[in-house]
Amino acid sequence: MSTGKHLYRSLLRELRLSSTAPRATRNPDMAAQIRKLVESGEPKAVERAMLETRDFLRANRIYGELLKRYNPTHGMSQEERVKATARRVGLDSPVAYEDK
Repeated sequence: MSTGKHLYRSLLRELRLSSTAPRATRNPDMAAQIRKLVESGEPKAVERAMLETRDFLRANRIYGELLKRYNPTHGMSQEERVKATARRVGLDSPVAYEDK
């Protein structure tokens, strides 16, 4: 298999893995758009752009996975974060006083 084909397929794989949208709502002709760009440009420049794009997508995907793994309170509201932190050390957060 040529390097160009391998790079093209790995770029498509990273696009699929990094997509947050469900499969049914993704852009169906993304592969066709990338294929058109590959066919229309200078081979060395296209290969370099695909390589950089693939590496960027992979780095962002791995960063998101690491952020979820090592910072489980990421993306929570302040109140949810306080409750989760209290639970982590074996406590319950106090019930807020509401004046009626």
